[in-house]
Amino acid sequence: MYGLILAGGSGSRLWPLSRELYPKQLLNIQTTESLLQSTFLRLKEYIKPSDIISMTGVKHLSNVKYQLSSIAENPVVLSEPISKNTAPAIILGTKYITETSKTDPIILVVPSDHKIKDTKLFIETVKAGEKIAEQGYIVTFGIKPSYPETGYGYINTSDTKISDGFKVNKFVEKPDEKTAEKYIADGNYYWNSGIFMFKASVLLEEASKYAPDIFEKLKNFDFTKSSEIPFTEFDKMPSISIDYAIMEKSDKIALVQLKSDWNDLGSWKSIYDVSKKDENGNVKIGHVIDEGSKNSFVYSSSKLVATIGLEDIILVETEDAILACKADKTQDVKKIFDTLKKQNDTTHKVHKTVYRPWGYYTVLGEGKGFLTKMIHVNPGQKLSVQSHNHRSEHWVVLEGKAKVVLEGEDYILSPGHSVDIPVKAIHSLQNPYDEDLKIVEVQKGDLLIEEDIIRYEDMYGRV
Repeated sequence: MYGLILAGGSGSRLWPLSRELYPKQLLNIQTTESLLQSTFLRLKEYIKPSDIISMTGVKHLSNVKYQLSSIAENPVVLSEPISKNTAPAIILGTKYITETSKTDPIILVVPSDHKIKDTKLFIETVKAGEKIAEQGYIVTFGIKPSYPETGYGYINTSDTKISDGFKVNKFVEKPDEKTAEKYIADGNYYWNSGIFMFKASVLLEEASKYAPDIFEKLKNFDFTKSSEIPFTEFDKMPSISIDYAIMEKSDKIALVQLKSDWNDLGSWKSIYDVSKKDENGNVKIGHVIDEGSKNSFVYSSSKLVATIGLEDIILVETEDAILACKADKTQDVKKIFDTLKKQNDTTHKVHKTVYRPWGYYTVLGEGKGFLTKMIHVNPGQKLSVQSHNHRSEHWVVLEGKAKVVLEGEDYILSPGHSVDIPVKAIHSLQNPYDEDLKIVEVQKGDLLIEEDIIRYEDMYGRV
């Protein structure tokens, strides 16, 4: 069996903690591993690490590679040049697996943002689905609804048994609460988990029937020569989900009920639901002081948050944004995210603290023509060899020792030492030592954006 992890997406409903350039699947939400790492480790219990392929967007490629490299040797990561929803990703991932393995394997497709604690029961369900997939069905894994959730799609099954599963009648959109209550009363409706399994040839055959605008373009991709997905060819594919493209049209769909626990951490309410609560039903994370609140979720990332008498409230504080809403309105957080995006407000896109494979940086201040950062470089790591066309930089070492490569010359700087990086100068900041390195960087110029980076060498494959 092969595994295909879908690690794209922006996690807009978990704003302000999740941002476009550092979405929820990369976050450690009350765990030691990120959601992406937890997903990989779960599949690793049943699938060889070398046979687990992760699909992500080009914006997240370096972070995905870095996170997976800490738990697996040479993880396979494919990069989509732009977001095209799940159908192109799954179909291209399937083509990649068949061409590189020269086989027709069973493929398990999983999102990277699910929380599943009982791996043993998860694998039992996977084994049940595998038997059905071998019979030529595309298997979807359904969740028996425990309440009338309006944020999930539903799947209706027939009474026709297929091994340990059922034939699927239809997929239905996210319902209103009254409709969701009817679905639960019916007994044959399941939440759509977004987890699928199929034989590669079956998926490609169904794609040829129901998604010809994607399938016909597969001939333009040759993964025997390169794992790169060219922008010009990928851009010609439609942006469509696998549900719309194939699952709702095919007559080869079966459902297996997921036996394990499951939670799609797609909203703050879902995180509240899986979190340990105090005697008043509150979840408090970070520096929080409360008096008399009930059934509320309060998250602090950088400041003291004091609350009094809240009830059924979600409150999330980050360095640059605060979210406050009623607990039953967390699905609407996406509307705030979309509004920020339309307004070109960078708060939807990036945190003041931005994580990179080599460490992280925090924006300390900015104004017309200048930007100040604190840069933290982990031991043994280094930034790419690069230059900038629109800005100069001034570095001051705060802690540790810095190796600075500037126009071919090496400089070793201790705390209190500084160096100027002129416009267009080729340079690199490195930390070959055992201690953390912290510097203050002051940028000056008419265009202070991350896109003004020309890379020449990079140990993380970003050239």
